[in-house]
Amino acid sequence: MASSDVLEYNDIYQELKGIMIDGRLRLSHHTIVFKNSKTGKVDSVQASDVSDGVWRRVARGYGIRLQLKNGNLCKFDGFREGDFDKMADYFKSHYQVELQEKEMCVKGWNWGTARFNGQLLSFDIGEQSAFEIPLSNVSQCTTGKNEVTLEFHQNDDAEVSLMEVRFYVPPSQEDGMDPVEAFSQNVLSKADIIQATGDALCIFRELQCLTPRGRYDIRIYPAFLHLHGKTFDYKIPYTTVLRLFLLPHKDQRQMFFVISLDPPIKQGQTRYHFLILLFSKDDDLALTLNMSEEEVTKRFDGKLSKQMSGPLYEVVSRIMKSLVSRKITVPGNFVGNSGAHCITCSYKASSGLLYPLERGFIYVHKPPVHIRFDEISHVNFARGTTTTRSFDFEIETKQGSLYTFSSIEREEYGKLFDFVNAKKLNIKNRGMKESIKQNYDDYADSDEDQHDAYLEQVKAEGRIREEAANDSDSGEETDESFNPGEEEDEVDEEYDSNAGGSSSSSNEDESGNEKSRNVPAKKAKVVKEKPTKRKAEGKRSKDKDPLAPKRPMSTYMLWLNANREKIKADNPGISVTELSKKAGELWKSMTKDKKEEWDARAAAAKKEYEKKMEEYKRSGKAESFQKKKDAQKTKPKGKGGKQAAPRNAVSKSPVKGNGDSFKSKEFVSSDESSSESEGSEKAASTPVSSEESGSD
Repeated sequence: MASSDVLEYNDIYQELKGIMIDGRLRLSHHTIVFKNSKTGKVDSVQASDVSDGVWRRVARGYGIRLQLKNGNLCKFDGFREGDFDKMADYFKSHYQVELQEKEMCVKGWNWGTARFNGQLLSFDIGEQSAFEIPLSNVSQCTTGKNEVTLEFHQNDDAEVSLMEVRFYVPPSQEDGMDPVEAFSQNVLSKADIIQATGDALCIFRELQCLTPRGRYDIRIYPAFLHLHGKTFDYKIPYTTVLRLFLLPHKDQRQMFFVISLDPPIKQGQTRYHFLILLFSKDDDLALTLNMSEEEVTKRFDGKLSKQMSGPLYEVVSRIMKSLVSRKITVPGNFVGNSGAHCITCSYKASSGLLYPLERGFIYVHKPPVHIRFDEISHVNFARGTTTTRSFDFEIETKQGSLYTFSSIEREEYGKLFDFVNAKKLNIKNRGMKESIKQNYDDYADSDEDQHDAYLEQVKAEGRIREEAANDSDSGEETDESFNPGEEEDEVDEEYDSNAGGSSSSSNEDESGNEKSRNVPAKKAKVVKEKPTKRKAEGKRSKDKDPLAPKRPMSTYMLWLNANREKIKADNPGISVTELSKKAGELWKSMTKDKKEEWDARAAAAKKEYEKKMEEYKRSGKAESFQKKKDAQKTKPKGKGGKQAAPRNAVSKSPVKGNGDSFKSKEFVSSDESSSESEGSEKAASTPVSSEESGSD
């Protein structure tokens, strides 16, 4: 899209060390700006620095190569053929640069002429260029008798990398410098070869580094940073520094200085995207830069001075800011419940600090995570998995990555919700009440039976887990809700038939027998255990009509039965528990459109079930089964006309009578001794309420 003063192009690629980076390009009257879609890094070029522009056909369509006055190159691909006229006019009118059309040589010859033009080595065949090498990508240059070998910096994100190129340089008949040596000097003068030549500008001794862990001497050179430790050394070019952060610790006595790197530094197979230094606020330093006053003034334009002093973290951050030409990000307006600019939480297996910033979130420190607002799809507040005194904060990016920060104190909830709401982030469970300040006290003292978005999500997840656990006999069972705090609403069958009479608050006479009471006793609360398969089958055979139509499966169970084998195939050796968990995650990540297909199948199955149930009721079989069931309930089962306690009944407190100790449910039977039956008859004559007798 375009306007009179600005040109903008989406889906443009910038070439960087062998890979193409997706992003957006914006051309204005004064600057050319490219924003990396992956990292958010912004590269800006002043329009006055552009000396030459070339338009040419490339693999992704059409591209431009801009050569700057300092010799550097910028390459952008992904344009269409029709963009040339508009861009050529724009370059001519705003930048006073002619955008030239050039064709690349595709003959495939390996004999040509090497031309050096600033940072660019061009291998030409005739008047056309066969390939070009930015000398800033060269990491090493070695020479032989008639040969020059160039080695290149490697990019970890590149699928295929160019390791080296060898040039044969024929001997010259003219007297003077050796052509091989001349070729090598031209390369070395522009190559990005990190060599610790000369003295460092300054050295910081034994700084505590959290990532990579250890104590390092940090030597500051004009073009790179050198970390020297007891075991490892790292050389970090300032061009790889993406962002700088200065963050106060929650204890207010320490400071984090975080350096974001792209590409990261490597040690073996370990990649460090962040360099994290930890300072004490009490540490002060006075140092002298290894430069003259004139050099300091000329290079840093008053930002630094030859003599520097102050807190150690402040001196280090000021020097780094001046050398890398990046702003330092500090915490914004967010203040947590403790008064700090951060929130204590856990990410993966470690505890750390989450800092809500003005344009993103950063987690310190293991592993460090930086998430920008513009890459966030939505955020989610979830109840903690182990206790209601904490909650989880989930962030899902547009690329599908999920970051879960757990064990956050619930007192931080209102502050964090207000922050993400003010930043206009998409909150997934916005079913919560919008006015957090008004309802914050209600949340802090909330009961389990109040309407709560957290609770609703827990119930939904509980249903998914329960369905997955019972998938072996899904056709027989109906879905049950996961309702924490509602255990007392269970049916009478779950309680002992004489639970009230056996309460420890019963009045007893001297012989140990209970006195007559007309006061209804409270229900004994029961801790239910998950029945074994044998018990569950016995209960179904007793309570359910085997001739009745089978209940239809839920939407989730229909999907799970159809995809169970695929999940097993994709995850070899997965256990039943892990399969259930994996299935729940896949189900939650499915889009609404895909779930609608299974909703339709479930609805069709439900209609078919209702149709069969109507036919079943009309046949009279349902009425016959109910009469048979009622007859079994009213039939006496114990001596003295007293019903035996249900098999699953658990008495809350022991029964005291005739000096006998408490008998568990496994010993309740109909063939008790005469002394026990006499006690039973005596107890049966005692008036009790309907709750105590366990009647339906």
